[in-house]
Amino acid sequence: MVTITKPKTQLNLPPGPKGHPVFGVLPDYRDGALDFATRCAKEYGDIVLWQGPLFRAFQLNHPDYIEEVLVSRSNLFGKHRSLNIFKRLLGNGLVSSDGEFWQRQRRMIQPAFHQERIVGYGKVMVDYALTMLNSWQDGQERDIHDEMMGLTLEIVAKTLFEADVKQQVEIVGKALETSIEYYEVRNTNLLVYLLPDWFPTRKNLAYIGAMQQMDEMLYTIINQRRVSNQDKGDLLSMLLHIQDEDGARMTDKQLRDEVMTLMFAGHETTALTLSWGLYLLSQHPEVEAKLLEEINAVLGEKAPTFADLPALRYTEHVIMEIMRLYPAAWAIGRQALQDCEIGGYNLRAGDAVIVSQWVTQRDARYFQDPEAFEPERWFVDFAKKLPKFAYFPFGGGSRICIGKSFAMMEAVLLLATIIQKYHLELAPLQDITPWPAFTLRPKHGIKMKLCKR
Repeated sequence: MVTITKPKTQLNLPPGPKGHPVFGVLPDYRDGALDFATRCAKEYGDIVLWQGPLFRAFQLNHPDYIEEVLVSRSNLFGKHRSLNIFKRLLGNGLVSSDGEFWQRQRRMIQPAFHQERIVGYGKVMVDYALTMLNSWQDGQERDIHDEMMGLTLEIVAKTLFEADVKQQVEIVGKALETSIEYYEVRNTNLLVYLLPDWFPTRKNLAYIGAMQQMDEMLYTIINQRRVSNQDKGDLLSMLLHIQDEDGARMTDKQLRDEVMTLMFAGHETTALTLSWGLYLLSQHPEVEAKLLEEINAVLGEKAPTFADLPALRYTEHVIMEIMRLYPAAWAIGRQALQDCEIGGYNLRAGDAVIVSQWVTQRDARYFQDPEAFEPERWFVDFAKKLPKFAYFPFGGGSRICIGKSFAMMEAVLLLATIIQKYHLELAPLQDITPWPAFTLRPKHGIKMKLCKR
């Protein structure tokens, strides 16, 4: 239970790793954040203290505590300061904004993701997937992570602002890739973190250059749309015409920030789910055989459509299990806005709170044989029996991912389209390592042999 408490001279703090005498837990975290967070949960329990040179963080590993922070007492916690690293990229969009401004933006954007609006995007997703598959050749070896990143980036650019120009997609891709590398360097190196982003290091200059190129492209598109006043059926058209209760519309800066945020979130998460999914399927032929059996039974030789989704139940369960084992958003950070208490332990204003999907979704208390890839576990009422925050790949509470329905539709349709046409074999002699940057990426890519069915 989270309760407001008055400051105490002697704080009651949870157990946790001792860490380095100067740098605290930073060296352990930098050397392997996933293993470090998993080890902390196993050794110290449901609330763990991380001590650092300039911060103190509380790792929460029980669904009840996670729900307190993300839902019932979410007013006591704001976005974590590490998101400031992404300020040039995301601006004041939904991921990085807070308070009344965030509430207003969320309220204005929500209609863009109503089901009737996103249904039409199903055909766009499948068409782009088929174009990608037509470029593949039997026996070829490709980095499937690069392929999925390119595919979902084209889809999100098309659905967001009707971009069908390769040059525009390449600008977006470069900006996002540069941003992830920039975030990782600054978030794991104290000296780099303390440097302002305008300081002329190589990474800073690359990041600023990519952002300038991205801004020039986005503001040009927004200006052209305002002048033409044309509704192209994409999300930008809707955002341009949305009005708040007081009749106000979004400024160019607000539009830029929201489009950038939706592009980043919408492209990255689905690409990673598919990348990890195709890897898992290559290691579990029995799951792939069952998946292909459903796809053939439901679709025959035709391409999947939105109307087929209710019948692709096993495909959906495969996606759910992929997101359990390899959640694109592997952790969520919050920051206490005032002194408070969690589970009998004291937090001061400014303390960080870390909740990790990677840790909780692999907890044996909630998932039998938690390391196993078993989509069958999601049949019947398994999800309903779980504690609410034992499984939360899209976050939770009022800040749950606004594009959840879009992402689930995309992941199911794209996986069905790919598996219908190709079997993928993992190339030998690879190091498949999860890299917990801002999102959970395969550190060295995933090279696979393409085998046409």
